[in-house]
Amino acid sequence: SYLETHAGRGLYDLGGPESEKTGEARAGITRALAQDWLPADHPLRQALDQIRALHGPQAYPGSPLIARYFLRPEDEAHLAELHPAEHDALARVGGFAHLHRQDGFQMANAICPPMPRRGLLLIDPSYEIKADYDAIPRHIAKLARKWNVGTIALWYPVLTDDRQAPMAETLRAAHPDALSSEIRFPPARPGHGMVGSGMFVINPPYGLGDEAARIEALYETL
Repeated sequence: SYLETHAGRGLYDLGGPESEKTGEARAGITRALAQDWLPADHPLRQALDQIRALHGPQAYPGSPLIARYFLRPEDEAHLAELHPAEHDALARVGGFAHLHRQDGFQMANAICPPMPRRGLLLIDPSYEIKADYDAIPRHIAKLARKWNVGTIALWYPVLTDDRQAPMAETLRAAHPDALSSEIRFPPARPGHGMVGSGMFVINPPYGLGDEAARIEALYETL
């Protein structure tokens, strides 16, 4: 089972005005590909190459389409997206999954534990609502109790004001066996508040800790 609480639109145009305005792709995936951070046999690179073969050289997959690349025909996928325009865009590429136009945590609580019980829940909010930082540890605690064998993965931004730090500390204290990884990088543009990226993973799959350490070491050399 693959579940996602904040799926977004699924497919993005790196040549579009929104991407050009933020500068995040230029400082991120575009640079990573130009500097060969991802070898040809890297799973993300393989997924990206296939999606660009289908949708063009400026296409970039959101997490739903990255997940789709790895899902088998017998796997179950549930994607939640509350924003009407984003949900409509997701519906154009998300035919492989059950789509839910509702709050993602409500969806996850209704489905967990899913069938099949082996699987991944990805939580990737926009964090535009500051209350998310306080609420997420409670949501994750509840979901981890309901689905104790599931891999629960949370992404969060590392910000200049460190507002994410209390949330990360609360999660680490509550789930001491989870994988916690953070990287730091310069802002994508002057005044941009995001200066790093964090992942917190309950029941991390074998090998994920080694890959997180490789990425951390890479960013320390930049």
